[in-house]
Order: sequence, then structure tokens, then C-alpha cells
Amino acid sequence: QLQAFGGGLVQAGGSLRLSCAASGRTFHIYGMGWFRQAPGKEREFVSAISWNVILYTDSVKGRFTISRDSAKNMVYLQMNSLKPEDTAVYYCAADRGLANSRWFNVNVDYWGQGTLVTVSS
Repeated sequence: QLQAFGGGLVQAGGSLRLSCAASGRTFHIYGMGWFRQAPGKEREFVSAISWNVILYTDSVKGRFTISRDSAKNMVYLQMNSLKPEDTAVYYCAADRGLANSRWFNVNVDYWGQGTLVTVSS
């Protein structure tokens, strides 16, 4: 089970930190990360982290930072310099697979509920 929290309303240029807690059978999870879905758009990859790889979609590079606390089965997404186009429901996710393409192709094993991030201009 994945539980995400930390969304909210923020002005453009502001920051938010999303958190996600994994519970249950977590020993087989290789990667954890985030997707987002804006109104009227398809769900897209944002960022992911495994034991030795960190991935970002191009639009968030330099602004978002993902981190993971394996001991606590937590993953975090620090979002800085937020833009109105970052407005979306953000979903925590986890995957048993090793291929980075699973994240870019929105093809991971486990999904959490979303948390809404709204960036006002």
C-alpha cells in the first residue's frame, strides 16, 4: 500500500514537499517514484529513484528533487520553483522491475492515491 501526502495550494515560484509511505510487503520493491496527471491530460512520469538510479522528466529537472529513506520505506519529492503548469494530481508509485523504461512508459506495479498540487499564477 502506498500513501501519499503533502499536496496543497502554492503560488508560482513557491515550494512543496510530497511524501509517500509504503507499507505491507515492501521487500520486493526496487524503485519508488511519482507521476502526475493534469486535468484533461494523460498521466505522465515525473521522477523515480531506485538503489542506484535517479530519473527525472525533462520539465522538472533542476527544480524537483527526489529522495528515499529505505529504512522507513518513504519516498519524497521536493518541488521548488513551482509553475502553474505543475498543477496536477500527483501519484506515488512503486515497481518491482529493474528497467528504467517502466517508469517512462507509465508501466509500474503499484499505485497510491493521488494528492492534488495547485500552483497559482
